[in-house]
Amino acid sequence: MAQSLHLISRSPSPSLPSPKPSFTTSRKPSLSLRPPLRRRISAILVSHNGKTPSAALETAAGIDVDSATEAEMKENGFRSTRRTKLVCTIGPATCGEEQLEVLAVGGMNVARLNMCHGTHEWHRSVIRSVRRLNEEKGFAVAVMMDTEGSEIHMGDLGGAAPSARAEDGEIWTFSVRAFNSPLPERTITVNYDGFAEDVKVGDELLVDGGMVRFEVIEKIGPDVKCLCTDPGLILPRANLTFWRDGSLVRERNAMLPTISSKDWLDIDFGIAEGVEFIAISFVKSAEVINHLKSYIAARARDSDIAVVAKIESIDSLKNLEEIIRASDGAMVARGDLGAQIPLEQVPATQQKIVQLCRQLNKPVIVASQLLESMIEYPTPTRAEVADVSEAVRQRADALMLSGESAMGQFPDKALTVLRSVSLRIERWWREEKRHETMVLPDIASSFSDSISEEICNSAAKMANNLEVDALFVFTKTGHMASLLSRCRPDCPIFAFTNTTSMRRRLNLQWGLIPFRLTFSDDMESNLNRTFSLLKARGMIKSGDLIIAVSDMLQSIQVMNVP
Repeated sequence: MAQSLHLISRSPSPSLPSPKPSFTTSRKPSLSLRPPLRRRISAILVSHNGKTPSAALETAAGIDVDSATEAEMKENGFRSTRRTKLVCTIGPATCGEEQLEVLAVGGMNVARLNMCHGTHEWHRSVIRSVRRLNEEKGFAVAVMMDTEGSEIHMGDLGGAAPSARAEDGEIWTFSVRAFNSPLPERTITVNYDGFAEDVKVGDELLVDGGMVRFEVIEKIGPDVKCLCTDPGLILPRANLTFWRDGSLVRERNAMLPTISSKDWLDIDFGIAEGVEFIAISFVKSAEVINHLKSYIAARARDSDIAVVAKIESIDSLKNLEEIIRASDGAMVARGDLGAQIPLEQVPATQQKIVQLCRQLNKPVIVASQLLESMIEYPTPTRAEVADVSEAVRQRADALMLSGESAMGQFPDKALTVLRSVSLRIERWWREEKRHETMVLPDIASSFSDSISEEICNSAAKMANNLEVDALFVFTKTGHMASLLSRCRPDCPIFAFTNTTSMRRRLNLQWGLIPFRLTFSDDMESNLNRTFSLLKARGMIKSGDLIIAVSDMLQSIQVMNVP
């Protein structure tokens, strides 16, 4: 295979103005929307026959483009597109098709399904709603299934309310018994049969990573009476940890399997439904990841399902590098992690995980309590905004909403905060010319991979130095697109791939704008066709400076759009 550097300069040539379809709004989603979000929806909602302009043009143009990204590019230009991706947990507040559409328009790149909650029928309905939204409205939202894990956690709460509030001084009962009738007041079930035996009077019980704290005051058979010492909101199926004499009691958790019998059923469900990502809770070693990947490969030979390791325990941190190397991505689950390590260590641990994932070319999601107050309030705290800003500044691939979007009162506003903060910090980074100083180690396992790695490193550096408008990458496997994302260039990365599943999977990675396009091994032909298709949609114009790379022909091409 020939490897060469092609520096091709093409003079801009006159072109006819791009046709601009007239858009009309057929309906308004039910969630309350701020004016900017209303304008974004009106720009991309249906024009005729129930299809968006993007969806209507796909057949003729032969290219799939995300509607929200297309509208953003036309409105703000290349360099103002958001690089940090956004993950939204779907729950009762956002499971309807109109609510899902609002999230997609607002910038949701990945829809997360928490298998701690809901039935397979409910999750299947959400997955199919997302798929239908992608097909009919022109989005590229991926689906992530997050397993429950076998750690100790609470059951569902009694009553119709989705949450309960524990007040200071109240006595609550944590029980391992099965209740056939509605739960008694201030009673919570626990999934671990040995819970009442293992805890001792005086132990401190942390709910959901310390959002609520109790002290064990009495044990009566299967029931454990606890005094609330730190009040707060209790959510169903929250994780439980208990501390004794200032140390985490973790012997029992260490004996539990990483993937439970319920998790395996959920994984089979996810494979059957063709989700793009499966996130594994409380990963203890790389062996678990390798075992699951082998299982997925055997059950779905042509599958592109990626395995994401959730880093949320001391065991995960002990084996961090081997876990990340084995996985296809990682999630910094700070809520549960903060219940197992001292709180003051969480920020440094987050930065370590983000940097290691980037060095090893694995996408990383920063999750848990980013905008926790927006579950109840329409605006975030200033500390939460600073926390989000720091995650963006660390160049994490994605930020994730949990309860804020699943059962919060203002899911669309929470997403708007993530999007606006990400855009502002990214713009500041570019304005200050803060090019990356991080040393990216060689990760290639073969000579061919080494060439691809060097090409992408060089292309990203050239893009910054030449201030090009965009990087184009043509990739069947997604590998070279991922390598470019790892470099965090100033310009957006247009990633062209030939399968829908890979296109959605790439939507998790920093800076990538994924397109589905049928292409050949002839790079010149691919570029000419791509220029024509994107110019016809008004996404690029003559004179734009482009750097193009490809995993079919290892080369760098620099050119102006004709």
